[in-house]
Amino acid sequence: MTDQFPDRVAVKLIEKLTRREATIGIIGMGYVGQPLALRYSQLGYKVIGFDVDQEKVKRLNSGKSDIEHISAAAIEAANSAGMECTADISRTSEADALILCVPTPLNKYREPDLSYVINTTESFIPYLRAGQVVSLESTTYPGTTEEELLPRIASGALSVGKDVFLVYSPEREDPGNANFTTNTIPKVVGGHTSTCLEVGKALYGQAIDRVVAVTSTKAAEMTKLLENIHRAVNIGLVNEMKIVADRMGIDIFEVIDAAATKPFGFTAYYPGPGLGGHCIPIDPFYLTWKAREYGLHTRFIELSGEINRAMPEYVVSKIVTALNERRKSLMGSKVLVLGIAYKKNVDDMRESPSVEVMELLRDSGADVAYSDPHVPVFPSMREHSFDLSSVELTPKTIGHYDAVVLTTDHGEFDYDMIRENAQVIIDSRGIYRTPADNIVKA
Repeated sequence: MTDQFPDRVAVKLIEKLTRREATIGIIGMGYVGQPLALRYSQLGYKVIGFDVDQEKVKRLNSGKSDIEHISAAAIEAANSAGMECTADISRTSEADALILCVPTPLNKYREPDLSYVINTTESFIPYLRAGQVVSLESTTYPGTTEEELLPRIASGALSVGKDVFLVYSPEREDPGNANFTTNTIPKVVGGHTSTCLEVGKALYGQAIDRVVAVTSTKAAEMTKLLENIHRAVNIGLVNEMKIVADRMGIDIFEVIDAAATKPFGFTAYYPGPGLGGHCIPIDPFYLTWKAREYGLHTRFIELSGEINRAMPEYVVSKIVTALNERRKSLMGSKVLVLGIAYKKNVDDMRESPSVEVMELLRDSGADVAYSDPHVPVFPSMREHSFDLSSVELTPKTIGHYDAVVLTTDHGEFDYDMIRENAQVIIDSRGIYRTPADNIVKA
């Protein structure tokens, strides 16, 4: 190793990481940061979690989980092993590795908002020291690591690739997916220099079963975008076909299920009320924005984005029609939204299309309520606000509403009971395949 890396800083850091003697700093203790922190803690690394949310820091330090699929027992075990959380960014100097897991949302113009990445980086720069590796995991456009992190990290006396090391490694967490864990999902890593890459491989090589090295941070950033744009484009396709099929009186879910029996050349994607989660609805806009710098117009990707963004309005239009057919107007009607997390069986509210449906209903004068076993109280969100708690589902409460809208198909819902007692159900998830007078497909 000494021959490969004559610089002793890199050698020492790689050795510390490989021997599990390094301190791992996780900046942003959310859906991405917490699983990483727990994984490194399980392996015997000293872990420091950083978050600007003081209440979250207190909860985690007291052994409480604020994410449904992460147990309090897991947090307590990590704390007992030495994990601690703090809002004191100066303590980043104690860490040998800094892994950034902060949000990268879109602004109101649907353009990348890198303020969390930039502000976080600038906050720890004064405490950066030789012998540290910085890894960005947040979804972003190709060039972010080089254009935003690199100049800031290299602004002082430290040399990137010699004193400190910079990598990009996109997160691939899938909350609530029981088939994969943090360590079993292969990890893509790109480094600013070849030495940076080797340090990045050492950082993740102990914690992740398979590390996939690419030639640059740009390639790693583009990999993340391709993964999620692939899903967004295909979901956009079936969402558009859903509208066509509905007009023709065809059940698109029946069609997809039938097509999925083909053993080659087809992958099933299913329509819904829109796209949710942090990455899939956002990633296409990150790429299209960056592509303009190169004089390119990503027509195919942008079209799919437009289709997916229009789905909440499509669902509401189906609600309006269903109420009209029953001599009711949307204004003043009581509407119950079933499931407001962005996907089934989780509490994750990031970019949930269900919330957009709720806002459209509220803006049209409907009396909106929701029921979600995973979200007992509507959470504080950056762009959305409802003073609501989850409604308990009973035959009486179901029948109380003029319309019930299925937006997230949680496994806990009693779909037979709902069907038997609802005045009308607008089904955006294809749960009810058998036609009925009170079932409207959306």
